[in-house]
Amino acid sequence: MEIKEENIINIHNFLPHREPMLMADYILELTKEKVVTSFEIKEDNIFVHNNELAEAGLIENMAQTCSSILGQSFFENPEADTKVIGFITNIKKIEIFALPKVNDKIISKASLISQFENICHIFCETFTHDELLIRAEINLFIQEVKS
Repeated sequence: MEIKEENIINIHNFLPHREPMLMADYILELTKEKVVTSFEIKEDNIFVHNNELAEAGLIENMAQTCSSILGQSFFENPEADTKVIGFITNIKKIEIFALPKVNDKIISKASLISQFENICHIFCETFTHDELLIRAEINLFIQEVKS
């Protein structure tokens, strides 16, 4: 996949997560139906054990990647102080094939299957060096928190 640097979006614009729970660095592609993100595994990541990103870290990366599809409507204005809450409501058909190592860059690709208001059903796969690490279908809920 050839990505032009000017098309890369800082994921901070679409997620409320911050360190140490931020598990995606950049959005490489984003539409209303799909998203592609990148994430470099650092040694000090809270989900790194024995020089690998644990399963929980892969799942959190997937959830954050998927939530970008739904979250983009809440963060259209990066200067606004929008607050959202979101969570995984269901994980279906999860398969974990391998764990990425420290310094690996993982690429997650998610596609919207269906959406009803603030709940969406999404298919996601994560790769490193063209190796499939994990794939799953997840349901997410996200909504704006009124002050």
